[in-house]
Formats: sequence, structure tokens, C-alpha cells
Amino acid sequence: MIVFMIILFLVGYFCIAMEHPFKVNKAASALLMAALLWTAYILYAPSFLPGVEEFNDWVKSQPVGALHEQVIAYVTNVQIIEHLGDTSEIIFFLLGAMTIVELVDVHGGFEVITRHITTREKRKLLWVIAILAFFLSAILDNMTTSIVMIMLVRKLIAEQKDRWIFASAIIIAANAGGAWSPIGDVTTIMLWIKGNVTTAHLIPELILPSFIAMAVPTLILSFSLKGQLAVDASTEHGEFHNFTARGIISESERLTIFCMGIGALVFVPIFKSITHLPPFLGILLGLGVLWVYTELLYHHKSEVDESRKGRISKVLSRVDISTLLFFLGILMAVAVLQCVGILSDFAVMLDKHVGNFYVIDLIIGVISSIVDNVPLVAAAMGMYPVATPADIAADPLLSHMVVDGQFWIFLAYCAGVGGSILIIGSAAGVVVMGIEKMNFIWYLKKISLTVLAGYLAGAGFYILQMKIVAPLFGIGG
Repeated sequence: MIVFMIILFLVGYFCIAMEHPFKVNKAASALLMAALLWTAYILYAPSFLPGVEEFNDWVKSQPVGALHEQVIAYVTNVQIIEHLGDTSEIIFFLLGAMTIVELVDVHGGFEVITRHITTREKRKLLWVIAILAFFLSAILDNMTTSIVMIMLVRKLIAEQKDRWIFASAIIIAANAGGAWSPIGDVTTIMLWIKGNVTTAHLIPELILPSFIAMAVPTLILSFSLKGQLAVDASTEHGEFHNFTARGIISESERLTIFCMGIGALVFVPIFKSITHLPPFLGILLGLGVLWVYTELLYHHKSEVDESRKGRISKVLSRVDISTLLFFLGILMAVAVLQCVGILSDFAVMLDKHVGNFYVIDLIIGVISSIVDNVPLVAAAMGMYPVATPADIAADPLLSHMVVDGQFWIFLAYCAGVGGSILIIGSAAGVVVMGIEKMNFIWYLKKISLTVLAGYLAGAGFYILQMKIVAPLFGIGG
């Protein structure tokens, strides 16, 4: 049965990776895979669970019953509920964050930033776009940042060759920028919510390596650009967005919504550190405040047609629910592999044949350019539990697996940045490829090696930083 479950997972993974050729949304593949894996697991559990210590401890505290009944109760009332709870924290956090971002977008809030970009010199503009995307994606998600920035570029640059270079820089910068922030990338969000990393270590340890991973490819790409944009080079390749509420609110109201939205996102790590409550409650708090503000705002605009108002109840229709369902499916599928012990066995194999955790993380990063980084990080979290003082006492080599250990911090970097090596390796790359109709082969030939150079440069800097600088200050796992 274990072999069957592994094959089932690999087939599901293949269908997810081949989403575009197969014309089947990856959310459908993930949900189907999760349901089938849990079905196979509950059929296999009566022959597997009696040998598991956690199950036997649970049975001791339960009324006596047949083994089959005990197994069903343990799987449905303990394992599924626990994993669904962990997954739901991530799903509700993303739902709140995506809704806030869409609300700001609907009201034209991002123009507060983008309209101040006035330079016409190509190389300078490339750096402005890349740096802005780098820091913006640390607050927003990298996919939203990519959409905002690519729509801006489409208005400024008419020539496709130059626009594809800018688009590539946006993908690279957005993914690198999301890696060092607890709210910037889904994989980093997962590590942060589960308590593997904290803001206090993640930001200071990864911001420079991530910046290098962005700066090296941007520098290389800048050599292929020359001259300035023509004054009338502005194009209309696509509208920035169809802002339903753009023309009915004042400039000050737009600025207020922008500041409140960004403030709500930035406040989440502060909320978690003060209250120690799960981050999804912090994001829901911010969403609730924005919801109340916009409802009061539109209450005083009774003369405006209701169809033009950007109420959150309408904004929710713009949220990518299929992406949330994909996360639900893939995380619950990986949970089955964790329950049956496949991930722990795979971790033992990696430790035996690879050993060095830096190399393991680098491999995960490169693989994430081929397949989605979410299940890879979820699998890594299942393979390697956070080490406790007792674990370290038994095996000092596990010191890098503690909370904020180098394995987890470096994993956030590799999974976030590595996805840029191929254009299909990240949500940011896929969405830009769709908007710009970018060619996979062109990206592979022109961009992939420059991204790999930045990826390895940032990784090398991180390793040197933790080997030389960190010990002086007593930081790092």
C-alpha cells in the first residue's frame, strides 16, 4: 500500500507540474490526490497504526473498542483534524491577505507608488523596477507584485524584446523579495506560521542574500539594455486593472485605503509577537478594520451606483479561490505522507546520502524551479520536525533544525529564490508568462543561467555570513 501511495502522489505531482499542457487546473489535481491518498491511508491504517507509539498512547485514554473502530476514530478525529487545523491557518491567512491586496488594487491604491516612476533611461528604469518589486513583494505576495509591476512596464515599454527583459527582472525580484519576509511568499508564510522561523531572524539573516540574488541577475540583464525610452513610448498593451471604484473615491480616500491595507499586512508579525496568537487572526483583524472603513465610506456615497462601489463583498469575487484550494489539496496530501512515515524515511535517506543540510536546501531550491515549491517545503517540514533540546542532546548535529535554525532559514531562501530559475517555477513566473506571452525556451536560454548565478551568489553569501559573521554576534542555528 505504501508503494501505491507513493505512486499516487507522484502521479498527482506530475499532473500538477503539467497543468498547462494537460489543460487541467492544478487545484483539481491536488484535491483529487489528497482525497485518494486519505482514502488509501484509512484502508491501510489497521495494519499500520498498531505499530505507531502515538496511536497506542491515544488508545490507552479511549474507551475499549474493536481495533478497526479505534483506527477510524484516530484517523478521522485526531490526524485529519490536526492536519486540517494546521492547513486552515495557512488558508485563512492567505484568504485575508489576498482580499486586502485586491481591495487596495480595486481602489487604485498601487498607483500611489507606480505613478512616481518617471525615469526614461532603460538601465536606470530596470533597477528602479527591480528594487521596487523586491521590497513590494516583501509586503504583498510575489504574484500580486508581479502583476502590478508588469502592467506598469506594459504602459512604458513598447518593444517586446526590452519588455521581456524587464518582465524577467520582475519575476526574479518578486521571488527574491518574498523570501526574506514572513508574509512575502507562501513557503515563507508556511514556515513562519508553523513556528519554524521567526521574524527576528528571518529578515536580518536573509535580506542581504536575497538582495544579492536579485541584484546579480539585474546587473547582468542591464548590460543588454541601451539608451532611453521614447517620450511617446507609452503603450496600451493592457489596462492596469479595471478598477471598479477608481473614479468614485477621492485621492485622500485612495491613499487612506492604501495605507490601511499595507499597514494591516505589516501589522501581522507585530500582532503575533505581542499576542502569540496565530497570524491568521492578525490578518483577519486587519481585514475587519478595512471592511468597516469601506462600508462607512460607501454609506456616505449614496448617490453613486452600487455596481461601481468596491465593497469587500464584491472584492471577494476577485480572490483566486482555485489557488487556495490548491494549497488545501497539496498540504493535506503531504500530510498523508507524513502520517504514514514516508517523509521521515525520505529524510533519513537524504541525511545518509547527502548529509549536508546546505546541499539539501540547495537541491530543494533547484527542484522548485521545475515543480511547485509549496509541496516541496511542506514535505521538508514533514521530513524534518523542529528539533527540541532533548533532540540536540541526543544528536548535536540537529542544532540547525531548531526554531530559526540555519536549515529552516536557508530553506526559505532556496525555495523562494530557486523558483525563478525556470519561468514555470513560481506563481510570479507563470502569471507574467501568461500576461506577456513569454516563451519558455527564450527564458531558458536568456535568463535561467543569470538567475542561477544570482541564486548561488546569494546562497554563498548566506553561508559565509552564517559561518563568519553570525558567530561574532551569537546568532543562527
